[in-house]
Amino acid sequence: MLEELLALGHKEAEYNAWLIRINEGNQFSSGFVSANPNSKIPALVDHSTEPPTRVFESGSILLYLAEKFGAFLPTEPAARTETLNWLFWQMGSAPYLGGGFGHFYAYAPEKFEYPIDRFAMETKRQLDVLDKALADRPYIAGADYTIADIAIFPWYGGRVLGRLYNAAEFLSVDEYKNVKAWAEKIDARPAVIRGRRVNKAWGEEHEQFHERHDASDLEPKQAAE
Repeated sequence: MLEELLALGHKEAEYNAWLIRINEGNQFSSGFVSANPNSKIPALVDHSTEPPTRVFESGSILLYLAEKFGAFLPTEPAARTETLNWLFWQMGSAPYLGGGFGHFYAYAPEKFEYPIDRFAMETKRQLDVLDKALADRPYIAGADYTIADIAIFPWYGGRVLGRLYNAAEFLSVDEYKNVKAWAEKIDARPAVIRGRRVNKAWGEEHEQFHERHDASDLEPKQAAE
């Protein structure tokens, strides 16, 4: 979202992105808890206000930034409501992909057929909901790219692009042609390409961008000889 705002020319959207290493318990530190008492990432602190404004939960962060900068959220009541419908749909549905399907399919120490099948069917149902919605519109809330697309893409776009849990074949993601076309379109946006690099701490070393404090921090690095 911040990279999209910068791409629109909102210089006040310049930001610092700090890496919170959840495997080391950084999210329970007093500094982070002051930003999000629930100890979950992401969290945002807006230092342009006095006193600074803390914002936690992804949906709240997106809505806060959209309203602050007047971008990616329609002002016409019906269009705004449709955008928020899908934003909150994502808030309620995505846990099935992460805490549900992702856990039992990829991370649980033992593989149990029932929970994998249960969460897989719900994930496929959600993908079908998206696919039908995208059959007659270019973006999830209508004609324009909004915070609803920004919220939904990392989870469901990543799923149909084969990035989450190596489960693309298992979930038959190629069946959801409208979702896949939508995901590929968003994936090609320059701001999305930049945003996906932020706080990346895996992969080849030259592909990692642990922190972002300036636009130049995301410039490609030279691979080691």
